[in-house]
Amino acid sequence: MNTNTLEFRFAVRKDIPLILKFIKALAQYEKMEQEVVATEQLLEEWIFDKEKAEVLFAVTGGREVGFALFFHNFSTFLGRAGIYLEDLFVLPEYRGRGYGKKILRKLASIAADRDCGRLEWACLNWNKPSIDFYLSLGAVPMNDWTVYRVTGSTLNQLAENTADK
Repeated sequence: MNTNTLEFRFAVRKDIPLILKFIKALAQYEKMEQEVVATEQLLEEWIFDKEKAEVLFAVTGGREVGFALFFHNFSTFLGRAGIYLEDLFVLPEYRGRGYGKKILRKLASIAADRDCGRLEWACLNWNKPSIDFYLSLGAVPMNDWTVYRVTGSTLNQLAENTADK
C-alpha cells in the first residue's frame, strides 16, 4: 500500500480496543482525560449491539492514523436526518498532510449518499487550529446557538422529576 494514500474503513467489533485508544488520545489532546469513562464493554454495547454510532478509520501504510465517530441526528426544519460528528482525531505525527480534510470529505460523501440534510459538529472554543481549519472548509459557526448538557446525577434528577409536582 502506498503510504501517501489514505483509505477508509468502517470499524468492526474487533476494533473496540483501537476505538478506545483513539478516544483516549483525543481526550489527552483536549486536556480532558479525566472525563473518559468509556470502556470496551460500553463501546461494544452502544456502537455494535445497539448501533447508535459508527466509527470510520483513516488508514495509510496499513496503519489507522485517524478516526471519526458519528451518528445520525434529525432536523425537523429540513425534515431529514443529518450526520453529527462527535469526534474527529488524527494522530499528531500524521497531521499537516490533509488527512483531516479527507476525513471530513469522506463524511460529507457518506452524508450525501445517505441523503442527509447536513453534517455538523462542535468544537472547543480554545481550539484555534481546528476552528481555522473548519472555517477554511467553508463551515459556518452557529454563533446564535449554545450547547446545553445535563449528565450524571443532574440527568438522573431531571428524569426522576417527570411528573408535574
